[in-house]
Amino acid sequence: MEVFPLLLVLSVWWSRTWDSANADSIIHIGAIFDESAKKDDEVFRTAVGDLNQNEEILQTEKITFSVTFVDGNNPFQAVQEACELMNQGILALVSSIGCTSAGSLQSLADAMHIPHLFIQRSTAGTPRSGCGLTRSNRNDDYTLSVRPPVYLNDVILRVVTEYAWQKFIIFYDSEYDIRGIQEFLDKVSQQGMDVALQKVESNINKMITTLFDTMRIEELNRYRDTLRRAILVMNPATAKSFITEVVETNLVAFDCHWIIINEEINDVDVQELVRRSIGRLTIIRQTFPVPQNISQRCFRGNHRISSTLCDPKDPFAQNMEISNLYIYDTVLLLANAFHKKLEDRKWHSMASLSCIRKNSKPWQGGRSMLETIKKGGVSGLTGELEFGENGGNPNVHFEILGTNYGEELGRGVRKLGCWNPVTGLNGSLTDKKLENNMRGVVLRVVTVLEEPFVMVSENVLGKPKKYQGFSIDVLDALSNYLGFNYEIYVAPDHKYGSPQEDGTWNGLVGELVFKRADIGISALTITPDRENVVDFTTRYMDYSVGVLLRRAEKTVDMFACLAPFDLSLWACIAGTVLLVGLLVYLLNWLNPPRLQMGSMTSTTLYNSMWFVYGSFVQQGGEVPYTTLATRMMMGAWWLFALIVISSYTANLAAFLTITRIESSIQSLQDLSKQTDIPYGTVLDSAVYEHVRMKGMNPFERDSMYSQMWRMINRSNGSENNVLESQAGIQKVKYGNYAFVWDAAVLEYVAINDPDCSFYTIGNTVADRGYGIALQHGSPYRDVFSQRILELQQNGDMDILKHKWWPKNGQCDLYSSVDTKQKGGALDIKSFAGVFCILAAGIVLSCFIAMLETWWNKRKGSRVPSKEASSLQNETTTSERRNAWPLRPCLKLGTSAWRSQASSHGLHQASQLGGPLDDP
Repeated sequence: MEVFPLLLVLSVWWSRTWDSANADSIIHIGAIFDESAKKDDEVFRTAVGDLNQNEEILQTEKITFSVTFVDGNNPFQAVQEACELMNQGILALVSSIGCTSAGSLQSLADAMHIPHLFIQRSTAGTPRSGCGLTRSNRNDDYTLSVRPPVYLNDVILRVVTEYAWQKFIIFYDSEYDIRGIQEFLDKVSQQGMDVALQKVESNINKMITTLFDTMRIEELNRYRDTLRRAILVMNPATAKSFITEVVETNLVAFDCHWIIINEEINDVDVQELVRRSIGRLTIIRQTFPVPQNISQRCFRGNHRISSTLCDPKDPFAQNMEISNLYIYDTVLLLANAFHKKLEDRKWHSMASLSCIRKNSKPWQGGRSMLETIKKGGVSGLTGELEFGENGGNPNVHFEILGTNYGEELGRGVRKLGCWNPVTGLNGSLTDKKLENNMRGVVLRVVTVLEEPFVMVSENVLGKPKKYQGFSIDVLDALSNYLGFNYEIYVAPDHKYGSPQEDGTWNGLVGELVFKRADIGISALTITPDRENVVDFTTRYMDYSVGVLLRRAEKTVDMFACLAPFDLSLWACIAGTVLLVGLLVYLLNWLNPPRLQMGSMTSTTLYNSMWFVYGSFVQQGGEVPYTTLATRMMMGAWWLFALIVISSYTANLAAFLTITRIESSIQSLQDLSKQTDIPYGTVLDSAVYEHVRMKGMNPFERDSMYSQMWRMINRSNGSENNVLESQAGIQKVKYGNYAFVWDAAVLEYVAINDPDCSFYTIGNTVADRGYGIALQHGSPYRDVFSQRILELQQNGDMDILKHKWWPKNGQCDLYSSVDTKQKGGALDIKSFAGVFCILAAGIVLSCFIAMLETWWNKRKGSRVPSKEASSLQNETTTSERRNAWPLRPCLKLGTSAWRSQASSHGLHQASQLGGPLDDP
């Protein structure tokens, strides 16, 4: 720690020794350097030595100098040392210090009329901030700024605008004054850009470790996303260390784009920064013109520069700072100004000045010397060095270098453009994404088996499994277009992934979080929780929640012929037949009809009922009733029968063509309102979490989710939920159960079931979608998303969907029973009831016939008594006598009378009295 003060004392002693040895020289200049700027002192002495050897500029005169070192943050010390130099008698003061002491030296130079050539210096190569030196329009401003103004705000604003960045973070080291980019922050804020600031501590490793210790996984992933676009405002050494740390800790990905801006970046720094970084890198630095002719690199007009400063291969030249270059050109400018004064013979000798005395006068020749310096100009290591009216150097050029996106370290760098305050940006800057050519890239893909998204198509012992499915088709389409290959494996726990109690993730998502896989694909839905830890492409298929239910088994209805009318209607019709039959009988009893000659019809109740029934079924015969009342009654009855039979016929045809059996569950609302059929989903799945969040949200307006959650969460979810989707499907098929799951998966199951035993219901509104999951910060996200959009736009995605979800499947997705979609032949089941009625009638008629036969035989076996026989004979004789006058008439209708008598029981007359034609 004592070496540096010793060197400072020796340097001051050597400069004083130099002063005493050259006390007879008329050209004497003073220099004040920051105590950390040892190389400024070396270059300054080299420049004086080069000019003293050039006889064409100063001829026989030699430059003498006095150098002193100060603490850049101690203005009082800087003023005190400057007074000491002025007391020795100097023609000009050269300073290479920071802004803290520059203002004090400016005030002193203005008071003593000493030309002050100020070279702003930043600590340890940190980018400069504007010093804010007060400039007046009066002639008493003796400070000239050798280094151009700080244009970092203008350059970075133009570059960010060209790249069209809207969100980025700015990192700056501890030595940088953040007020230097305040103008830039104000402008980007006005343009609506989202900018974050973060200070990089000196111990970068500790800083990164603290981030991992204090941030949760979600916060760390959001931080990774922020690092995709970043601006580094720091010295090259800190930038190298910072880039190394973030790359090794996997905080940045291959699609990141960082901008490093610093005037003090040399060629060696550029190569080292590119070697350590990944992704894309843009470097903005100040550049100086270099003669194309190699032999002229060390010559500026009639002056030769030392080879240690102008030879690019020299180690000293490679590590020179910008302030060193301006130091050399400042000495060259002063030498030319002195040469001009000597030629004009307007030399003003410099007497010693005292800053302490109150009545001390400024240097009389100061104004003349200042004007000569301002009007002069030289071409040196920094190009053209000249001053404007405001005392500043307007000549500055920035070079914009950059690399392309890539994964390999040590990529080549090329020039993208340049910038200067006069013409602005010269070049085209575009923030191109990863190229579409991914040939040679092998991605590790993790998946979960889920029909029809991912299924095993071939599993041969000793060979890798082959997979098929809708998601595999999408992945193959991306692979064929982009040129990458992939290796696929199933997640060890066969789960999609959910957060655990310790904050980690399991399943497919966990494989991506722990960097064991590059991408994950299956029936994976995009959820906010998952997006916190992994990246997703744009959705390649819409997602909605559906329900899988078992179709109602169709039962054989033997009496389908009765279906057109309700049971109550059939009862009414039967009652109407009885009522009308009774009314017809009563009307004929009250007003007996006049029967035509030969009519043997009897107006009994039985005949009335039989006639009404026959007319109802359109099988009636001759109308025996001739009264007007009876005819009015029968006319109304026939009209009624016509309407009823026509309605029955039409309804029967419809019922036999299409079965109108509807399920009571036709929507999620219907499912939530009933409790007869239990339902559930896969435990800890995205559907489970979706219903839980909705059901437990007190502000949810729809009570459907709260009702569903009560059913799903029975016994803490163990009663109605399953561990895998296949278990839920089997539970529906062989039990009384409804399975809530992804609608696309359930539709595929219902379409391809060999028994067509399923049907689905669901929500038609797609609130989410299926996407491909990638590692957080993956460079492939935008490339994949762009290609997916192209597949959707040109219709290729619809073709892939129709392959797995055909429109005309063998099963109806939405019908709860098997239905006939179009007319066809009627089967025996449709008429089984009719045949049953006919069979019942036949059996009943046979039974009645047997009963009548038995009754007639029993009645005919009885022997009549003598008294009954004599009485019967007397009665018969009397009847014959009374009927004798009518015998001629009766002969005419004997045959008709006998036929009628047989049907009405009148044949007993023949038994009692014998043949009617007997005398």
